[in-house]
Amino acid sequence: MKNRIDFDEALKLYDMDLLQLGELADAKRKELHGDKTYFNINRHINPTNICADVCKFCAYSANRKNPNPYTMSHEEIMQIVADIDKRGAKEVHIVSAHNPDTGLDWYLSIFRKIKDAYPHIHVKALTAAEVDFLSRHYNKSYDEILDLMVEYGVDSMPGGGAEIFDEKVRDYICKGKVTSQQWLEIHEKWHQRGKMSNVTMLFGHVESREHRIDHMMRIRELQDKTGGFNAFIPLVYQTQNNYLNVKEPITANEILKTMAISRVVLDNVANLKAYWVTSTVNLALVAQEFGANDLDGTIEKESINSAAGAKSANGVELEEFVALIKNSGFRPVERDSVYNEIREW
Repeated sequence: MKNRIDFDEALKLYDMDLLQLGELADAKRKELHGDKTYFNINRHINPTNICADVCKFCAYSANRKNPNPYTMSHEEIMQIVADIDKRGAKEVHIVSAHNPDTGLDWYLSIFRKIKDAYPHIHVKALTAAEVDFLSRHYNKSYDEILDLMVEYGVDSMPGGGAEIFDEKVRDYICKGKVTSQQWLEIHEKWHQRGKMSNVTMLFGHVESREHRIDHMMRIRELQDKTGGFNAFIPLVYQTQNNYLNVKEPITANEILKTMAISRVVLDNVANLKAYWVTSTVNLALVAQEFGANDLDGTIEKESINSAAGAKSANGVELEEFVALIKNSGFRPVERDSVYNEIREW
């Protein structure tokens, strides 16, 4: 692609004045989406927090800092889906810990049950980290696991587990988990099946600005190859109840700069999501001026980031969500999980 920003140029963007950088990203956003801000009516379900891995940044899995292990039953999950269906939810987002006891069949059968009862609900499920865990635990190839996901009704994959692709940082914060290369390989294979996914980046912990740019460059490279990423989601690290012991949270200035730079660098990923769960609703609304065109959704309930201090446990009411977008000067457009527009509110 002509005039494409390279690694060194992207890194230098951090030296720009925040508002000037915002203008640059905003111009890119307007070019792609005008003044539309996307959201969906969704529900996150986190079925179990019992985990075989110990990631230093995680406050969700059952451990000494979170001594409350749980596993939901299929009946409980189906009751939640029945409930959200009545309220017009279009997506159920199922992500949890790497529980060696629930098992592959447990996951596959709940996907099938949801799809059989609610064929119109989009099932977004299993991060690449979960795929890798199931692959190792059941001695199956990635291809076998992904084919089973398709067969049992998974529509798209969430972007979790990417964390930071730099191998040294990864070794420190989540040793033993899916590697950066494996994460990218799993998503590439998923895209080859004609399926879409998201991609995340966890930042604001022990990584450097260089690591963030490297992460974005690797995403851009795979997207050139497959075109399978719906959205890039920079996730702000939550400081509480985990073992990384990062004393000070990242500044709003640094969050907005990272958002803006990702909009400029990722010229081939259409949507940039300001995930209000990790950034707070207020900062996510500001991020609309710094390149973000998507605020995720109403969510209703969220357990993973709220365990680390995020104010996201109970989601946001639909009417409030719509009003917040309108009041910040943008047009709220409800979308489905793969960014087809449903209606403007």
